[in-house]
Amino acid sequence: MSSDPGAGGDRRGRRLPFDGHVHTSFSPDSEVAIDAYARQAVELGIREIAITDHVDLDPRAPAYACASFEDRRKAVRDAAHRWAPLGLHLRFGVELTYERAWEDAARHHLQQNAYDFVIGSVHVGADSPYLASRVEAWIAGKSLPEIVAPYFQEVEAAARSGLFDAIGHIDFVKRYLAPHVPASDLAAAPELLEPVLRALVETGTALEINTSGLRQAAREMYPSPAAVARYRELGGERITVGSDAHTADHFAWALSDGYAAAEAVGLRPSLERQPVAA
Repeated sequence: MSSDPGAGGDRRGRRLPFDGHVHTSFSPDSEVAIDAYARQAVELGIREIAITDHVDLDPRAPAYACASFEDRRKAVRDAAHRWAPLGLHLRFGVELTYERAWEDAARHHLQQNAYDFVIGSVHVGADSPYLASRVEAWIAGKSLPEIVAPYFQEVEAAARSGLFDAIGHIDFVKRYLAPHVPASDLAAAPELLEPVLRALVETGTALEINTSGLRQAAREMYPSPAAVARYRELGGERITVGSDAHTADHFAWALSDGYAAAEAVGLRPSLERQPVAA
């Protein structure tokens, strides 16, 4: 699937209920004001946005101590008050980077700080073999299962942690493997993603359909529609959809493709808050 992201294209094709993953100037990799997203949402007929700025717990990571919880919370709540009369609901969310080494810190953060919606995502950190400077050497002489194992094992652990409402971009690794390992190679080996999908189903954690891959090197959603269908076959019921926008022009990018993938297998996306595991 692909979509025209520009004005008059996909984003205006039909009214969609929410964009569940956007970043603002409270993230180190974005400069967008909350109101810029809110204004577009009203224009596009999108009724709900989850503001999910990055929180990193590794002191070496870019979003570590980037913005305080209170500053982020106040900014979203103030914006929610401004935009509510226009029918827009702004949720105070977070995209928390998951690493098993920092799981206790993640649990403490979520027990101490109340969010409306929490995405747990595995990113490419300081020690990752998928960094651009390391990935070519990492894949040399390895089979595909060996190449992706560290990433998918971490994503499975995130799902089983019980900390998150949704797990973000579960096969995000394909962005960093391109062009060395094309997305089609992963698509031809769906069994590699099966443990992650089963972990989501067994824990009741939502699968995020993240449409940012359609504008990145992967040229495919995270995950693909085939993986969404497999999640459903395994008994998955909870799903969210987000553009993962870091710039204003990426808000709602290809969002209807994400909704189409969910609806094709009878899933209705929603943003639900789950209790944090003790």
